[in-house]
Amino acid sequence: QVRLVESGGGLVQPGGSLRLSCVASGRIFNIYDMNWYRQAPEKKRELVAIITSGGGTNYADSVKGRFTISRDNAQNTVYLQMNSLKPEDTAVYYCNVKLTQLPGRGVGDYWGQGTQVTVSS
Repeated sequence: QVRLVESGGGLVQPGGSLRLSCVASGRIFNIYDMNWYRQAPEKKRELVAIITSGGGTNYADSVKGRFTISRDNAQNTVYLQMNSLKPEDTAVYYCNVKLTQLPGRGVGDYWGQGTQVTVSS
């Protein structure tokens, strides 16, 4: 059993900052990509940021220069630092982790429950 728990969402004014965290726990052998997605009302879920096991990162064009993804491998945790937030960043943010639970087993795809981020004055 693998569990992902997100935290750090909330209400913030435009121009403000938030830091999201996602901790993976349970039977984990190796973690590969750790990603953040978001889904706004009546829109499709979109990829926000990716960080590989080697620390390589990639971002959606809409958040480049404002958001930073990082990870702590010792703590099985991924972070998303969000600065200069805009109303259009309002969405439920989901953590997604690709990992193996046992040596030689296939890579599984796991999701957190989501955390609400609302940017409004």
